Amino acid sequence: MHTVVERELELNLVLSPERSVPVPARLVYRADDPFAVHFTFHIGSDSPVSWTFARELLVEGVFRPCGHGDVRIWPTKVEGRSVICLALSSPDGSALLEAPSSPVAAWLERTLRVVPPGAEHEQLGMEDELSRLLAPTTRDDLWTRGCRPGDDTPEAGA
Repeated sequence: MHTVVERELELNLVLSPERSVPVPARLVYRADDPFAVHFTFHIGSDSPVSWTFARELLVEGVFRPCGHGDVRIWPTKVEGRSVICLALSSPDGSALLEAPSSPVAAWLERTLRVVPPGAEHEQLGMEDELSRLLAPTTRDDLWTRGCRPGDDTPEAGA
């Protein structure tokens, strides 16, 4: 069974420098998908908007500006409070969201305790799977000895 770390949180969707609207969000980290974080925004439509991006990007974004293209993250202060800005863009549009730093950092810290940085690949079991896939089989043994299926038939030597 894999661990899931979730957090419900209210972010602000920035519409202009003077105006923002609250957006309920769910932050999800799953140990069976150890490199990713999942944000689901409930924007009042029939279906929520989901974004998935690298956990490492969010970790870095808590401390300094990072990312390019579709996901950019940076820490800042808004009206004296610490926030993490998420600039998201897609073919359907773009959004600037502000998340309170402390709850995001606390949630992120919980994910790092579940799967420490650098240990993500261990959660995937890639080494075991590669070993299984690359393990020699009886048929491989025949090939390495120069015997091919059918070489032992009388017609093969004729």
